[in-house]
Amino acid sequence: METCKNCSKEFNETYSFCPYCGQQAKDDLTVTVLFYNTISNYFSFDARFFKSFLPLLLKPGFIARQFVEGKRLRYLHPAQMYLFIAVVFFFLFSFIQRSQVEDLNKSLERTLNDEDKTEVIDKRVSDSIKQAKKRAQSIKDSIAKAEIKNALKNNKFITGLSDTQIDSVIKVRSFDDKEMTSFDFDTEKVDSLIKINASDEEIYKVMGIGENPNYVKKRLFTQALRFYKSRKGGSILQAFYDAIPIAMFFLLPIFALILKLLHIRRGRYAHHLVFSFYYFSFLFTVFSILLGINFITDIPDWIDFLIMLSTFFYLINALKRFYIQGWFKSLFKGIVTAFIFLSIVAPITLVILGFFAFLFY
Repeated sequence: METCKNCSKEFNETYSFCPYCGQQAKDDLTVTVLFYNTISNYFSFDARFFKSFLPLLLKPGFIARQFVEGKRLRYLHPAQMYLFIAVVFFFLFSFIQRSQVEDLNKSLERTLNDEDKTEVIDKRVSDSIKQAKKRAQSIKDSIAKAEIKNALKNNKFITGLSDTQIDSVIKVRSFDDKEMTSFDFDTEKVDSLIKINASDEEIYKVMGIGENPNYVKKRLFTQALRFYKSRKGGSILQAFYDAIPIAMFFLLPIFALILKLLHIRRGRYAHHLVFSFYYFSFLFTVFSILLGINFITDIPDWIDFLIMLSTFFYLINALKRFYIQGWFKSLFKGIVTAFIFLSIVAPITLVILGFFAFLFY
C-alpha cells in the first residue's frame, strides 16, 4: 500500500495517482518537477484562456450561455477571466494615471500662482478704485465707472492689465470695500497662522469649523487644510483612480442585479452574474486595446467614440443570445440597462468615489 503525501490516505501502490486527491504517487520534488508543474499550470490556464478569448470577442453571450448550461471546464471561469483582463487593463491605465496626476499638479500649481499674483494686482486695483470712488461719490454711476476705468488705465504699469481686461473688470467687478476671495474662509488669516506654525485646531476655527464637529466634518476640514497647504490635487486624483478597481467589485454585481430585475424569470442571480463577468471582461478588453493603440499613436476621437458605441451593440447581441429572446426585447432591455447603469449608478458611484478620495487621499 502507498500513503499519499498530500491527503495521508492509503491506496494501491500500483496507482500512479492518488484516487482521493489526484496528486502524483511518487512526486519527488526536484527542480524539473517544480518547473514542470509551474509551466504546465500556466499553459493550462493559457489554453483555456485563448479558447475563451476569441469566442468572447466574436460571439457575444456565447461563453456565458455555455457556462450556465454546464460546460464549465472547456472555458475559463468568468471571475478568473474578469480578474485577469482587469489586471491587464489597470496596469496599462496606471501609465495614464501617472501622467495625469503630474499634469494636474503642474496645472494647479500654475493656477494657484496666478491667483496669488492676481490677489496682489487686485489690492492695487482696489486702491485705485477707492480713490476714484471718493472723487465720484456725487457723480452718476456711469461717470464713476468711467473714472474707475481711467484709474485702471493710468495704473496699467502696476496692474499689468490690458484694455480688454480692464473692460471686463468694469463689467463684473463689484465695487465695494469687501475683498473678494476664491475661498470661503479668510485666506490672509489662515496664511498668517500657517507662517507662525499655529496648531491645526486654531486654523480650523478661522476656517469656520464650528463647535463640536462630527468625524466627517472634522475630516473634511483636515483634508481641506492639507490641500491648502500642499496646493496639490494630484494626490486626490490618484486616490480616486486607486478606488476604481475596488468600486468595480460593487458595480459589477449591481449590473447583474439590473439584469435580474429585467429578466426576473430567467434563471438565478448567479446566471446574470456570469453574464456580467464575461461582459465586463469584454469591456476591459476593448479599453485595453484602446489604451494600447493610443500609446502607439493618437487615433481620432470619432474612432474612439465608434468603438465605445460598438460595446453597446455587443451588449444587445449578447443579451439576445444569452437570454434566447428577440431583437426588440434585447434592444429595449439593453437600452434600459445602459440608461440605469450609466445615468444613475455610475454618476452616484463617481460622486462617492470623489468624496472618499478627498477624505482619505
